Amino acid sequence: MLTIYNSLKRKKEVFKPLVPGKAGMYVCGVTVYDYCHVGHARVMVVFDVIYRWLKQLGYAVNYVRNFTDVDDKIIKRAHKSGVETSVLTSGMIEAFHQDIDALNCLRPTHEPRATAHMDAMITMIEQLVERDYAYVADSGDVLYAVRKFPAYGQLSGKNIDDLEAGSRVEVDKSKRDPLDFVLWKMAKPGEPAWDAPWGKGRPGWHIECSAMSCAHLGDTFDIHGGGMDLKFPHHENEIAQACAANGGGFARYWLHNGFVNINEEKMSKSLGNFFTLREVYGKYHPEVLRMFIVGTHYRSPLDFSDAALEAAKAGLDRLYETVRRCQGSGVRSQEENTFDTSLLTPDFIAAMNDDFNTAEALAVLFDTARSINKALDAGEDVAASVASFAAMCSLLGIVQYDVDAWFQGGGVDAAHIEALIAEREQARKNRNFARADAIRDELAAQGIVLEDGAEGTQWKKN
Repeated sequence: MLTIYNSLKRKKEVFKPLVPGKAGMYVCGVTVYDYCHVGHARVMVVFDVIYRWLKQLGYAVNYVRNFTDVDDKIIKRAHKSGVETSVLTSGMIEAFHQDIDALNCLRPTHEPRATAHMDAMITMIEQLVERDYAYVADSGDVLYAVRKFPAYGQLSGKNIDDLEAGSRVEVDKSKRDPLDFVLWKMAKPGEPAWDAPWGKGRPGWHIECSAMSCAHLGDTFDIHGGGMDLKFPHHENEIAQACAANGGGFARYWLHNGFVNINEEKMSKSLGNFFTLREVYGKYHPEVLRMFIVGTHYRSPLDFSDAALEAAKAGLDRLYETVRRCQGSGVRSQEENTFDTSLLTPDFIAAMNDDFNTAEALAVLFDTARSINKALDAGEDVAASVASFAAMCSLLGIVQYDVDAWFQGGGVDAAHIEALIAEREQARKNRNFARADAIRDELAAQGIVLEDGAEGTQWKKN
């Protein structure tokens, strides 16, 4: 029986989906103006494991993860780079897929883009205006009237009076209340804009997720997830918008993963203490990062360091060594990531059913590896244990590479290297030599040497 810690109720609850046998899950994705960092990786890996386990339990999962492809940061970055916003966002979405695919994350059922859902957002805002939850300010912007929604603060546990008392002096005099937030922002000259009843503009960030989740999952659905940093105000605002507009229950279970910390301080771009995935991949195989992430329960803080990554790599090496010893004994992986439950040990099932406790599940996996090695030493049959080992590895998304390539190539991810080489070739065609050189240097840092020739670019491990 699967139990989930529901942030809305602040306790573990038995998972009972809205429709038996089906599960709808929405996870807040990335704003595509820059490359992904380790904080993004944690969200993607955490909910990838949850996705795999829900499928393993037999649920038909509709997994939706969005791209925010219109935003102030995107507009600013595109202007600075001298490209159209659509060119920037398309390139960043491609880079996102390369980086996250390298982590062995399954693609969601749907990956909606904000710019493809303008009608749904405008419709939701119209409903809010009609129901007196929103108003058109003197500036022309459409704002959500927070005090109109009595349940505001239910997710974060914040008191609305305390929030207002602690707010800074509000510069925007067009707001009726300092806590009111933007639903539709009037466009400035040169900015991307869409036609709406209130004039040309673009949506606020919060309305995007409310509209896209409801568009793909309905007014009420099972799971909404994201990082702890989104609980307030983003997720709080999502609830206020969707419930006020639709009258539905919106998400029934809220899941939030913990922060990634460096030196006991949250990793974030605003603090300047973040690492892009491409920087990490320059030193470690992507599966090492995934191993590091699943080694901690998703709600706990994750302390990022070279020592922690080295420990994760050492653990992976031990698991791959078990695979090497078992070659020819039935070790396998299944792309569908669905196994006969009888292959899994009761302890592994119990760990995953206890709020997706990957740390405990990983401990079970290592216990199984030790048992396999002892049995091999004793000349005993290991077929059943090996099948269980393979199933657990696949459900955690680790030990998924060829064992010889792992050891002989130092865990080189050939697909990721080929993707970077293709990106470099395109950059050279576009005369973006700075980016081409940066890719060459990035690969060189991994010990990968590029050789350009008449038949294209070849690579080798130095």
